[in-house]
Amino acid sequence: MAAGVWLGNSSMAAARFDKPITIVVTFPPGGGTDLLARKLGAALQQRIGQNVIVENRPGASGNIGARHVAEAAGDGSTLLMVNSSFAINPAVYRQLDFDPRNDFKPVLNVGTIASVLVVPHNSTLQNLADARAAAQAQELPFASCGNGTPQHMAGEMLAQAAHLHLQHVPYKGCGPAITAVAAGQVPLGVVTASSAAPLIEAGRVRAIAITAPQRLAQWPQVPTVAEQGVAGFAVEQWHGLLAPAATSDARLQQMHAVLAQILAEPAMQQSLRDQGYTPVQQSTAQFGKTIASDIDRYSAVAQQLGLR
Repeated sequence: MAAGVWLGNSSMAAARFDKPITIVVTFPPGGGTDLLARKLGAALQQRIGQNVIVENRPGASGNIGARHVAEAAGDGSTLLMVNSSFAINPAVYRQLDFDPRNDFKPVLNVGTIASVLVVPHNSTLQNLADARAAAQAQELPFASCGNGTPQHMAGEMLAQAAHLHLQHVPYKGCGPAITAVAAGQVPLGVVTASSAAPLIEAGRVRAIAITAPQRLAQWPQVPTVAEQGVAGFAVEQWHGLLAPAATSDARLQQMHAVLAQILAEPAMQQSLRDQGYTPVQQSTAQFGKTIASDIDRYSAVAQQLGLR
């Protein structure tokens, strides 16, 4: 077994974790990021024999909670649960009060989730080709989960890649966005697959494209954006755990090992898939590269669009 990595029984884990752990979530209770944190937190508590508390610190697209964790002690007792918005914020906020590249260390990439393009159930738009035709004749409004969210960026990136005229209509969350599409208030929406699932299954909206590089198991009939003529297009939202930069590498690898073991359990993997997530197996270094790559990628998009 490699030094610092331990996958032993719960008593061994408890010996290494002598403090309760707080997982700070940068969004309100009830959302996808919050539910993932609570699912992992419950499993971690059972595994290490210490209390694991999930604390919601929403605001400023996650910047308030991130700043709090950046200033926390690096003893492994405080973790930050974020999604891809963490990589977008440096491009759209003039001042963060923390450095996303240097104030944190990556612990675990939990999983990715695709976004879907949805239309009202009675829409004349049957596929991406129809949407492209409509968006070339005039501006086509599209709803997203909010300004600067991964879904907003996915819509803007699609507009660039496919040469579309799209008008962004931000909502305060994916729930309100998908509801507006279902009511016919907006002709197109870009929302997470998990948010769209209940209304798709109820027949209130239709999915016409997937932003991920491959089709989703729950909707195998819905083609990806790339399959519909926008070659190479792929935008997924990741969810992961970070630790303060002061955390030692040994503690970081210990945290990664026990959480990766939890994530590898078949029941946990199936639970994630049932919610629309694709579990990810990455080292801490690989997750760090994912974050850094997305910071660069979204920064370029934001600069082109003039988003601040």
